[in-house]
Amino acid sequence: MIKVTETKLGHCPVETALAVIGGKWKPLILWHLGEDICRFSELQRLIPGITRKMLTQHLRELERDGIVARKTFNEMPPRVEYSLTEYGSSLRPLLRALCDWGSCHEARVGRNGTSPAQKIAEPTPRRMPLAIG
Repeated sequence: MIKVTETKLGHCPVETALAVIGGKWKPLILWHLGEDICRFSELQRLIPGITRKMLTQHLRELERDGIVARKTFNEMPPRVEYSLTEYGSSLRPLLRALCDWGSCHEARVGRNGTSPAQKIAEPTPRRMPLAIG
């Protein structure tokens, strides 16, 4: 069992980490930037469903937190590339662990004959208490 200690601020360090990299889209953005430098349009293509507004917002937040670097090229048309900073690269082992866990979970759920989405959506059946007779 992992023991989590609280910081002086009264919250767990996991809370701090999730405030920076948590959410639906940030881990996916970081995963793709961990593989290579990407342009904005490449990230949009690699992450189906993300809106232009959300991608812009998350990239700005990640840049503000020192996780992502933005490089602008002075050419026509303008070109902007995003990459992980050295500090952001320290997240690679965490992202790899999430990927590995997700693969194992998919295989586990697949063995039970249920897709991950169905498994989450279906309520867990309750056991009836045994009647003592």
